Amino acid sequence: MVLRRWSQDARLSLARLPSLAGLGRVPAAPVHTVRDLWPGDPVAGAQLALGSLTHRGVTRRIGPGRWEDPSYPESFRACLHGFTWLRDLRAVGTDAARLQARALVNDWLAHPPTDPMMRDCAVTGARLAAWLGHYDFFAASADDGFRHRLMQRLLAEGRTIAALLPPETHDWRALIAFKGLLAAAIAMPDHSGFLSRFMRYLDAELGRQILQDGCHIQRSPEIQLLALRELAEMRAMLNAAQVPLPDSLALALDRMSPVLRAMRHGDGGLALFNGGNAGTVATIEMVLAQSTRSRVVATAMPDGGFIRLQVGRSLLLVDAAPPPPPGFDSQAHAGTLSFEFSVARQRVIVNCGGGQTAAWQRALRESAAHSLLVLEGRSSSDIGPDGAIQRRPAHVTAEQMGQDGAHWLDLSHDGYHAAFGASWRRRLYLGDGGEDLRGEEIVEGERSQSFDLRFHLHPTVGAEWDAEGQIVVLDVGGRIWKFRAEGGTLAVEESIYCGSGKPERTRQIVIHVRPGDDAAPEAAEPAPAEAAAPDRDGDKPEPETDRPEPPPPHPRAARSGNAERTRQVIRWGLMRMEE
Repeated sequence: MVLRRWSQDARLSLARLPSLAGLGRVPAAPVHTVRDLWPGDPVAGAQLALGSLTHRGVTRRIGPGRWEDPSYPESFRACLHGFTWLRDLRAVGTDAARLQARALVNDWLAHPPTDPMMRDCAVTGARLAAWLGHYDFFAASADDGFRHRLMQRLLAEGRTIAALLPPETHDWRALIAFKGLLAAAIAMPDHSGFLSRFMRYLDAELGRQILQDGCHIQRSPEIQLLALRELAEMRAMLNAAQVPLPDSLALALDRMSPVLRAMRHGDGGLALFNGGNAGTVATIEMVLAQSTRSRVVATAMPDGGFIRLQVGRSLLLVDAAPPPPPGFDSQAHAGTLSFEFSVARQRVIVNCGGGQTAAWQRALRESAAHSLLVLEGRSSSDIGPDGAIQRRPAHVTAEQMGQDGAHWLDLSHDGYHAAFGASWRRRLYLGDGGEDLRGEEIVEGERSQSFDLRFHLHPTVGAEWDAEGQIVVLDVGGRIWKFRAEGGTLAVEESIYCGSGKPERTRQIVIHVRPGDDAAPEAAEPAPAEAAAPDRDGDKPEPETDRPEPPPPHPRAARSGNAERTRQVIRWGLMRMEE
């Protein structure tokens, strides 16, 4: 490790020299550039023209002499020095915006920051790609002196990234460094070391990050989008320079796109697993269009650990795996076995998402911010002071079965075993054309436990609690659904939804269970042949009581509990009512 750091420091020192004998002269202009593929925000651009930048809910004054302002949060500094906001100035479309972009780049060139963030190869890669992606906007019409200084710095930035590869961390942001190095390679092809270094390390990096089923190893739909966006930009650059795509890059694009499509709800936005937000439909469509021509939707994601069930107009997405492995878990949530449910374009049951500020981000990573069971008020995974997952479920099981248009899931994890000697089993059923979602939650342990079963609702879903009838009536896009449960105390409580980044007030259905509460009665499980929900005439049988029925038993999931252990059961159902 010490030898690697010494070698890296030596390469960085050489990279900062203005020119090196034998490595070619600084070109007068880029040989190839690829215009930035993504649209900017003219409102944010107008704000930038007035000297203010907003990132993740933080707004600060920027300008000459402010590049190392100590009041800037770390993520804000990364955005500022990455220059991706040039696309917003470009979107304004005025000469004033062009001159503001040129002035800010010129001041940075005249006073290069000494901030330790300058050693972050992802920030350097973002800056290099942004300068080249907007070269025709702010630099092509500038004077010779400005363009020469810019090209000198671009060469030094390319050498800096080359010196820092392979990256010390391998999350999705490492792909930004590769993109920046590739941008330098096609802009300055005489410096052949840039392209050779890109090719040397890319295959291994994609092998680390992209799983066999196309899921990104960080298990976040938003990171799936961000990583795919970086790869799409790389492909555009290689095509512009007429350089053949590496097989690993072509394969990653083909595998990742179907997964991204699978993680979208009917409204076009992304599911909220492991942080992030729903994104904008236009951006998601643009990334997919730049990535592949295929419109295939992944039907299985065994390596990523997600399950997608679509029945009729209803969609059920389930996180059926532990958090990402160490090294990739700095943003992971304690959401194992959580699910999201939508009907057509209307989200119904959701997770709370990811916040913009550090405090919100931390709070929303806990299990209670997800639609799942929380035992004794504790998360199924512990998050350490450094943001990494310290404790996680060691065993997560998931079994899936379909029969006669209905689907069963039998899920479990042992995330509560070490602390409470307990396990949680979740059985889900989706049938009747997608209009019947049922669940059975089973907690087995050495003693009776206190737990809460949470179903966070999307802000557009109306919820009225009938305390006397022990039901919750939901208005889902003008259609009525009813939620019933037994085995605990039903309530409707306040919640928060951060699907668009900013917190929105919403509500959640909560079933509270405390030791001594009456558990749901155990029902005899019929033989597998009796498992189908419809009767012989194809009509759904009417229940004899208002109690929610358990999911029809999974044809392959019949298990017997240990009689010496306590067994607490909640059964619930969400069904659409006839007009």
